[in-house]
Amino acid sequence: MSVIKINSDRGRAEAEVVELVSALIRFDTSNTGELATTKGERECAQWVAARLEEVGYETEYVESGAPGRGNVFARLRGADPSRGALLIHGHLDVVPAEPADWSVHPFSGAVEDGYVWGRGAIDMKDMVGMTLALARQFKAEGTVPPRDLVFAFLADEEAGGKYGSQWLVEHRPDLFDGVTEAVGEVGGFSLSVPRPDGSEARLYLVETAEKGLGWMRLTAKARAGHGSFLHEDNAVTILAEAVARLGRHTFPLVVPDSVAEFLGAVSAETGVEFDPTSPDIDGTLEKLGTISRIIGATLRDTANPTMLSAGYKANVIPQTAEAVVDCRVLPGRQAAFEREVDELIGPDVTREWITKLDSYETTFDGHLVDAMNAAILAHDENGRTVPYMLSGGTDAKAFAKLGIRCFGFAPLQLPPELDFTALFHGVDERVPVDALEFGTRVLEHFLHNC
Repeated sequence: MSVIKINSDRGRAEAEVVELVSALIRFDTSNTGELATTKGERECAQWVAARLEEVGYETEYVESGAPGRGNVFARLRGADPSRGALLIHGHLDVVPAEPADWSVHPFSGAVEDGYVWGRGAIDMKDMVGMTLALARQFKAEGTVPPRDLVFAFLADEEAGGKYGSQWLVEHRPDLFDGVTEAVGEVGGFSLSVPRPDGSEARLYLVETAEKGLGWMRLTAKARAGHGSFLHEDNAVTILAEAVARLGRHTFPLVVPDSVAEFLGAVSAETGVEFDPTSPDIDGTLEKLGTISRIIGATLRDTANPTMLSAGYKANVIPQTAEAVVDCRVLPGRQAAFEREVDELIGPDVTREWITKLDSYETTFDGHLVDAMNAAILAHDENGRTVPYMLSGGTDAKAFAKLGIRCFGFAPLQLPPELDFTALFHGVDERVPVDALEFGTRVLEHFLHNC
C-alpha cells in the first residue's frame, strides 16, 4: 500500500479519508457466510492496526472464534474519565461481488467521476475510513476528546456477527469496559425532501432502531419413492405450498415509535400527511423516493424465502425438502410473528432458527443526539437530524446486550438524485468524494463534543 499523503490546506483527516477508503476497498474481505471461503479480514485488520500504531496508538488485535476473523481495538483517553466511553464501530467484511457485473473492478477502490468505487464503499468502508482518519488525526495532534473513545474495526457483520461482534460480546466483554453509548453504520446520511415553498430540506436520518433479524429453516419430510408413482405425500410439494403461503403473506401494519417520529418529521417539512393507517400508505411513501424501500419495510414484519433445497435425482421423490426464509421482525412482535408463521406453514412443516438476533430500539433524545444535530447544523444550515428504523441489522444488536445505547451515525451529504439504498450490496457500489469529506468534518465536530 502507498504512503498516505497529507494535504496541508485541509485537516489531516479530511485530506486523507478518500485514500484511506480506497485502500480499504482494495482488500477483498468478501464474507460468504462460510469459514472456508471467507477471506481478507485478518490482512485488512492488521493494516488498520498498523495505520493506528504509526501515529502512536496501542492496539489490540483479536481473532473472534475462528482463524482469520480479525478485529482491531484502540482507545483514546478523554478529559473526563468519570463519563462513559463512546464506541465508534465499523465492520471490515463485505458481501461478495461478481466483477463481470461491474463498471469497474469491485476491489479496485477506483476514484473516478467524483466517487470512490468498490464493494464496501457505503457498507461500510466509508465509515471505517472516516473513523480511521479521525483516530489518526486526534492522536497525531494530541486531541483530548471530552470522554474516552473506543475505536473498533470488526469482522463478520455481514453474516450476523457470529465470528465478530456476537463472539466478542460473549467472550471478550472487557474490550467494552466503561462503554455506555455507540455509533455505527446506516445512519446520518441525507434525504432531500421538497418543502411547500419550493425549497428543499435535508433530513439526516439517525438510526435509533433495528428490526430483529432471523434466518429460519423450514423442513418437510415424507415417504421417499419412485418418481413414476402416484404420491399424495410429497415433501417437495408440502414445502413448496408452505413457502408460497409464507412468501405471499402480508403481515399486519404496525407503527413503532421511531417510525412515527420519522413520518411526523417528514410531514412537518413537506406538508404531506403520512397516515400509516391509510390504505394507500405505500403510494404516499413513494413520494420519499428510494428511501421508501426501507421505510415501507419498517411498518410490517417480513418473511422472504431465499433458498430451496430438495432431491438428488430426477426420478426419486426425496424424503426431505428444506427452505430458508429471511425474517425481519419489528420490536415487540417476535411472539406474534412466530404464531403467524406457524399458522401459515401448517403442521406438516417444522421450523428452526439458524440465526436469531433481537430487534433494538432506543429513544431519540439526550446529549449524544444533541451533539449529532449540532454537528450536522455546523456544516449544513439546512440540515435536520431525524430518527428512523433500519429494516436490516448491524453490530448494534450485539452491543445492546451489554446495555450500550446504540445509534447509526455515519454522516454523508448525498446528491438528491443518487439512489443510495440501491447501492447497499448492489452493483457499482460507490460513495461521493464530497460526501466522505463532509462526513469527516461532521464526525470531527461530533467527536469533539460528544
